[in-house]
Amino acid sequence: MDLRSLRYFTEVASRGGFARATGSAHASQPTLSKAIAQLEDELGTRLLDRDRRGVRLTQAGEIVHRHALAMLARTEHLRAELDALQNLHRGELRLGLPPLGSSVLFAPLLARFREQHPQIDIHLLEHGSRRLEQSVLAGELEIAATLRPVGEGLDCQPVCDEPMLALLPQSHPRARARRFRMEWLGESPLILFEEGFALNRLIRDACAGHGVAPRETVHSAQVDFILALVAAGGGIALLPRLTVEERSLSGVVAVPLSGRDLRWQMVLAWRRGAELSPAARAWLALVADTTPDL
Repeated sequence: MDLRSLRYFTEVASRGGFARATGSAHASQPTLSKAIAQLEDELGTRLLDRDRRGVRLTQAGEIVHRHALAMLARTEHLRAELDALQNLHRGELRLGLPPLGSSVLFAPLLARFREQHPQIDIHLLEHGSRRLEQSVLAGELEIAATLRPVGEGLDCQPVCDEPMLALLPQSHPRARARRFRMEWLGESPLILFEEGFALNRLIRDACAGHGVAPRETVHSAQVDFILALVAAGGGIALLPRLTVEERSLSGVVAVPLSGRDLRWQMVLAWRRGAELSPAARAWLALVADTTPDL
């Protein structure tokens, strides 16, 4: 049985006749008669008694009429919920953001998204980029911020492309250089982020490309702690310019890297071929509006 036949049946029953139901059902009398006859054949029982005064429900018809009204009501609720979802009056955004750079890049955008779509629930997971990519592939997140190159099975949209800086103690022999060469990374201990941060892999790959085997020392997830370690002479660090521009660099010198083989390219990634929710599509559109040239 289909919903249209059930709707025709309820209209005929409520109006008390086929001719009276044509207007509200938006169907001709023969169409109504055929649809209800097919419904009776499918159910194997008569649903309406017909006489000169019109129609009335049989006992079987009363049961079908009650269930039909409930089914049609549920269908209307379903359509209303889908309409609310499509028009962003309800729904959720399952988003993953890494600790590095999110406060600068995404905090203002999340505030704007919340202002534009106050009905959307935002479920936020903060972790290293590689862990976030795994969560996207597993279906736990719809979208996550990560670095290029993204993992297998993901599509992405660019967010920003930032140069990297070498952070050195003021007393470091290379502190007065105009550009810091990757080959110099073998001269001092290297401070990296905790494992799971995509930037670690990019730094190690760039070092390998220059034939450098860095002496890794402390691993931390906190930019301020890394800068404090650098200032105290605990090693050097490589960070994207965006993450250190507004921080105090007391005791630290920031030197741009030479070349372009190591850059911080942030993207938003989602599972390839996935049907993104309206909330996720709205988030991507908002970010794209702020990064039109990338």
